[in-house]
Amino acid sequence: MRTGTGRTALVVLAALVAPLVVCAALAPFRADVANTNVALLLVLVVVGAAATGRRLAGIGAALSSGVWFDFFLTEPYQQLTITDRTDLETTVLLLLVGVAVTEIALWGRREQARSSRRVGYLAGIVSSARLVADGTASPATLVAHVQRQIVDVLDLDECRFDTSTGGAHPRLHEDGSVTRGSQVLDVERDGLPTDDRVELLVEHAGVVRGRFLLDATTRVRRPDLDQRVIAVTLAQQVGSALAATRATDR
Repeated sequence: MRTGTGRTALVVLAALVAPLVVCAALAPFRADVANTNVALLLVLVVVGAAATGRRLAGIGAALSSGVWFDFFLTEPYQQLTITDRTDLETTVLLLLVGVAVTEIALWGRREQARSSRRVGYLAGIVSSARLVADGTASPATLVAHVQRQIVDVLDLDECRFDTSTGGAHPRLHEDGSVTRGSQVLDVERDGLPTDDRVELLVEHAGVVRGRFLLDATTRVRRPDLDQRVIAVTLAQQVGSALAATRATDR
């Protein structure tokens, strides 16, 4: 954690210093370089800072760009004062574009991360489906495999299979909703219950074959609807396998 904090501090420091270096380097040539071109160059610096995935770095670079652009490249020089309306507009636009680019870059990184997670979740479903289709894995092997997948998908402390039909805990349903008795819980706002386990029934053709007990008690987890539905899908695969095994035993 200390290493991560130190790295973040270095990135933010670099984001603050980079506009200073650019503006100071261009100051001797300010009579020959249009301020709008300098502003575009500073936007590239902000984009680079935002691409690190740290909002503080991106916004810090935008603010630093505005300050040093004003100090070195607008009249009166080496003062934080702007007298020319065009330079003032350029500075304001630089700040606005810098902040906007930062937010867009962060949004893109979040979407990319979300897509990567979905690919991983789907890979888990496919691997479980293959175990079911092959018919070579024992129910215990499949259950253990799905338990690990559900822990990863929902970011749980633990997931444990139980042969009872449930009813004593909050429940995760097929549509991804979570209820406690008759109350529907807002998981994305409040997270999964931390004061109790959540049960996920393992069913097939309307018959309950057991349940998974989901433990998220050490801290608040807020899995989105897609994650919760994927967990249900994984549990249903176990239900199908258990039903097929019992049919074969007969």
